[in-house]
Amino acid sequence: MHEAPRSGDARCPGVVLLHGIARTSASLKRLERALRATGFATLNIDYSSRKKPIAALADDIHPAIARFAERDAPLHFVAHSMGGLVARAYIARHRPAQLAGVVMLGTPNGGSEVADVLSGSRLYRAFYGPAGLELTTATRPDALPAVDYPVGVIAGSRFIDPVAGLLILPRPNDGRVSVQSSMLAGMADHIVIRASHTRLPRDAGAIEQTIAFLRDGRFRAR
Repeated sequence: MHEAPRSGDARCPGVVLLHGIARTSASLKRLERALRATGFATLNIDYSSRKKPIAALADDIHPAIARFAERDAPLHFVAHSMGGLVARAYIARHRPAQLAGVVMLGTPNGGSEVADVLSGSRLYRAFYGPAGLELTTATRPDALPAVDYPVGVIAGSRFIDPVAGLLILPRPNDGRVSVQSSMLAGMADHIVIRASHTRLPRDAGAIEQTIAFLRDGRFRAR
């Protein structure tokens, strides 16, 4: 695991950023810059998303987050794709005392039908590893403990891959996760952005709504 340098004043609210499976912290750099520009301190973590089950990944990132949480300021999580499941597992296992809320972008809270189709493939298993097998609808990631903290969910409704978008996933979807699967019991708010799965954390509208939720606990009316 690589811990990106911390940024921001010790008095500023903190945001832990968690990338998705087979991605890196670089995929969240634009979002991180926007958060820093609006007064948040950030911790953008690289973790070995394909090497271990989700619960073990949550344990791996704990030391870095615990150090960041020593700032004694409100602590948020902003997570893309599977990163949202890692955030949920982390909070269930290592809940920070200063926890303020979570924003999930394209997180398969109800699993992904794409994972259902591909999980039987040896290539999929080899590439995505144990965590990839936890993304199916049969595994149901929403079996994680119920949320009792503010969660805002941003879903995408544009797909690039026509096979997944038209033939595999219920519509609307972002090409990897359906809007329905992004929903989570107990969430505080939900919004749909016209962006694809990989584009969501770089989309200007999604970034604006992320900041709105962190500040107000609600997405901005559109």
